Amino acid sequence: MDQGRGARDRGQEQTDTSFAFNVVRCRYAETYKAMGLGEIGHLLSCNRDGAFCEGYDPKLKLERTQTIMQGASHCDFKYRYKLRDLRSH
Repeated sequence: MDQGRGARDRGQEQTDTSFAFNVVRCRYAETYKAMGLGEIGHLLSCNRDGAFCEGYDPKLKLERTQTIMQGASHCDFKYRYKLRDLRSH
């Protein structure tokens, strides 16, 4: 388990086009809470994650249904890369 910025458990799924894992400790959530900003931390950090992925590559998508910042036990990250449909050519 990585003890860096966020502790991550083992990858739940990894294929050529997807990667999923859970983060079970969030230093961002801890820091915002310590600063008295726990109620808005998800707006400052979590909400930018999906846009960052799409800005990096529009075919890269992030699906996340819960975050530690909003009270869940873990953040569930699922990245998918949409490859071009070769059958359409």
